[in-house]
Amino acid sequence: MSSGVAVNPDCITQYSTLKLGKKLKYIIYSLNKDNTEIVVEKTSESHNYDDFLQDLPETECRWAVYDLEFEKEEGGGKRNKLVFFSWAPDNAKIKAKMVAASSKDALRRALVGIATEIQGNEFSEVALKSSSLSVLEKASRGA
Repeated sequence: MSSGVAVNPDCITQYSTLKLGKKLKYIIYSLNKDNTEIVVEKTSESHNYDDFLQDLPETECRWAVYDLEFEKEEGGGKRNKLVFFSWAPDNAKIKAKMVAASSKDALRRALVGIATEIQGNEFSEVALKSSSLSVLEKASRGA
């Protein structure tokens, strides 16, 4: 199901900068005030994953792309994977979660080259390392 929400061209421009330029570490996307367009809310060069988590609001839905760098086990060396996050916290408004869910595919299709997709409803689900299947474990599969 599609919500009819458009993807602002700057979303793709900033994604290309992250993907090719390696200057950005992550991008946070949100809906504009009228819920008609997905826009870039923030870009960051910070390599601190905690900074990224702090940019995810506790009560509002967002999407994000994070350029995750990790060590492959057994001498595999450093790897990078682009991870797409769909953030819909449990305490977000129901209507906002519905619009975010139905708009995700438009953004996801526009961002070519995403390796891993993570759905998060609470911070433990987007933790780099956690007791459950972590972001790092999901990203390193098949690397």
